[in-house]
Amino acid sequence: MAKTATAYKEKMKELSVLSLICSCFYPETRNKLMCEFEDMEVKTINKRASGQAFEVILKPLSPASDVAHNLPSPPKRDISLEDIEKKLEAAEDRRRYQEAQLLRVLAEKRYHERDVLLKAMEENNNFSKMAEEKLQMKMEQIKENREAHLAAMLERLQEKERHAAVVRRNKELKEELTA
Repeated sequence: MAKTATAYKEKMKELSVLSLICSCFYPETRNKLMCEFEDMEVKTINKRASGQAFEVILKPLSPASDVAHNLPSPPKRDISLEDIEKKLEAAEDRRRYQEAQLLRVLAEKRYHERDVLLKAMEENNNFSKMAEEKLQMKMEQIKENREAHLAAMLERLQEKERHAAVVRRNKELKEELTA
């Protein structure tokens, strides 16, 4: 059955090329037998809108055609112990190489991750230092502003005290003069 299917596939390849050539020379459709091979017949069917159609009729297998399709398989060569050992060694070398490649890639990833982590930590430290310095400067500015405000209030209070003392003295002088 497999031989028939293989032969059918080969003939169909030949048939498509043949039908292309024939359709160029003979554009009219024919209902009669188009061509005949040793194990199949090909008849054209009415032309369709999608293209040309063919009917393929397979003939029953004859003993002579069965022998023609039997191709001998290539002879198996004897594999020696040395060949097997060489192949195993080559496979082991490939496995080692792939393992080394995988380890190299993993080491590169680990190095990159460590590098990224160190960079992130450094940026975090820099940010913390800058935030701390900024806060320190702000606290100093607030302290200076507070001290300046207190000094200004004391100055005003002292000014009021002096003015009150002047007013009291003037009042006492007036009382003494009127008394």
